[in-house]
Amino acid sequence: MTQTFRRLFIDHPSSVEESYFQHFGVALRFSGALGRAALSALIHAVVPGLCKRTASDIVLELAEQMQRRR
Repeated sequence: MTQTFRRLFIDHPSSVEESYFQHFGVALRFSGALGRAALSALIHAVVPGLCKRTASDIVLELAEQMQRRR
């Protein structure tokens, strides 16, 4: 296994005690949640009466999850 491959695909997931595929799944779920937050913020920008707390609630929940993972 080359050093570059290990650095790019193995080292970080191992540092948080996950396999590549476990880490992939977690990161993908975070990505989906951030996408929903971005869409909610966009909707709120256009119609301020909608999605008033949605984006901030998602971000706060993700921050709590990230802290628990440390």
